[in-house]
Amino acid sequence: MTLVIGPDDPADPEWAEAASLPEVSALVRAGRTVLVTLPEDETEAIAAAAAYAWAGASVFRTSHPATSQPVTSQLVRQALDMTEALLGRRPPALARRGLA
Repeated sequence: MTLVIGPDDPADPEWAEAASLPEVSALVRAGRTVLVTLPEDETEAIAAAAAYAWAGASVFRTSHPATSQPVTSQLVRQALDMTEALLGRRPPALARRGLA
């Protein structure tokens, strides 16, 4: 399960903060819960969230509070849900079969 938090939300002392994909991978292999801070640009934040989630990060801090930029938080959440579905950690939001 992934968690998206805002810039002012407190971080759990048990979380390890990472700044790169190799660092995320190493911390995940060590069994830690990894927190990453996403870039301010919306497009970069979505892409970074998907990449970090693929590497195993589970807590994502956005640079905008959910109240001022709800679209960014929603798009990051959607990217995280899609990545989790691709990894098999959750069922897809919508499954279709081609029955042509």
